[in-house]
Amino acid sequence: MSGFLFVVPPLVGHINPAVGVAAELTARGHRVAWVSADAGLVRRLAGAEAEVFPCAGTIEGERPADLRGAEALKFLWEWFLVPLADAMAPGVRAAVDGFRPDVVVADQQAFAGALVAERLGLPWATSATTSAEFGGAYDGIPKVADWLRARLAELRERIGDPDGTADPRFSPHLVLAFTTPELAGPSDRSRVRYIGPSVSERPVDHGFPWEWLDPGRRKVLVSLGTANADVGGRFLAECVAALRERADRIQALIADPGGTLPPAADDKDVLVRPSLPQLPLLERVDAVVCHAGHNTVCEALWHGVPLVVAPIRDDQPVIAGQVVAAGAGIRVRFGRVTAPKLGEALDTVLYEGAHRTAAARIRTAFRAAGGAPVAATHLESLAAEETR
Repeated sequence: MSGFLFVVPPLVGHINPAVGVAAELTARGHRVAWVSADAGLVRRLAGAEAEVFPCAGTIEGERPADLRGAEALKFLWEWFLVPLADAMAPGVRAAVDGFRPDVVVADQQAFAGALVAERLGLPWATSATTSAEFGGAYDGIPKVADWLRARLAELRERIGDPDGTADPRFSPHLVLAFTTPELAGPSDRSRVRYIGPSVSERPVDHGFPWEWLDPGRRKVLVSLGTANADVGGRFLAECVAALRERADRIQALIADPGGTLPPAADDKDVLVRPSLPQLPLLERVDAVVCHAGHNTVCEALWHGVPLVVAPIRDDQPVIAGQVVAAGAGIRVRFGRVTAPKLGEALDTVLYEGAHRTAAARIRTAFRAAGGAPVAATHLESLAAEETR
């Protein structure tokens, strides 16, 4: 029996993929614990019985909605990722002391997990919940790449091993990539293991009106993720307009956590909810419109559902590019798209077969990759290597 400590940021999209892996390790008899700034969120996603060590690391203030490109990336690091690592580090160290893990499993954006493990001489694996950096997304922008390396070097001086050399985003021991080359493309990074999405059971939404679904019409799911609730109003309104024009043959299900759409938008043709039971709905819908968040994209393609992607910020433009390059969807401009353009893109992915065929090809690759059980086996092997 080995002990595995999962270090995660307080973000749903970064916790969900690890939940299935943690459950698999637990089922095999291993000890599993978590470190997060939001213990309640971890227990909601991983189960009420999850052992969670607390740490600091909440988000302060709001991110400007109009930042794009390198400016958005710099702000993300300065506003969230670097302060998160500094804030989490004492709690991660306390969790290591209290739980005494054999392996630390650090989310790719929870740098404290990797750097504290490095400082203490513990093996650590990267939980890569986005594949945006596998292909060297910022290598072609030398100033950006140099700036990122400088921030990580400063962070290592404060909380890691000053003599260490490993990039905390890519463990030299093991990188668990929740995707496959069929979507992300090949990577020349060492120790990357493509396991495909880790899709696990989630709490049942007993309040969803399943009887609302019309078997005679195609269905489109629209979601911009929980982190974009503040910027989605205009885009969601254009989606409603495009889908209402097609109400004779399409029903729309729209996640609107920010409450930006008026109540009148909700009727027999358009269903609006603050949140939707995404996984069971993906078994029933015919297309997804989303922000190209890695989890939403991978969960849609796990079900063979083609996409219309409208990236907003962070890694989303890179993931959207992967979707388009793989042939599994169409990209539109989040800030400028109109209802006619959205409708045209939807008609293409719904009624022309090429995108659905590509989505089905990725679905086959995802399911063959093995998901959580294969990830758990890799982690067991890493733990065994360290005890030999």
